[in-house]
Amino acid sequence: MEIHLKIVGSFLIALSLMHIIIPRYFKWEQELASLSLITKQILYVHTFFIAFIVILMGLLCLCYSHELVYNPFGRIISLGLFGFWLTRLTFQFFVYSPALWRGKRFETAMHVVFSLIWTYFTGVFLFSYLVQL
Repeated sequence: MEIHLKIVGSFLIALSLMHIIIPRYFKWEQELASLSLITKQILYVHTFFIAFIVILMGLLCLCYSHELVYNPFGRIISLGLFGFWLTRLTFQFFVYSPALWRGKRFETAMHVVFSLIWTYFTGVFLFSYLVQL
């Protein structure tokens, strides 16, 4: 189980670093031009803090994988992370519109890839919690 937490940790750090290119890739400067300054800044600040918490999750998984499986407090953290990623997986299917990816090769591939990643994260954290029951 620890190896899976380390894999998740590596993925999370990579995901966090991807946030550096997200604004440029999605052309936020042009897309957000019509928004008020406060709305733009909230979006950028929230993006930063999402990336920050994701990198912290990744470091937690890499540095404390043993504790996440075998320590009672670590298992509660694993349970919380299970809930977080289960919610993210649910949003993948019930919040994002299929119109964003359906009929588009790259976007569909990314939808499938990220659905599988969120499923993997959800399963790893669930099993990290359950392994000692």
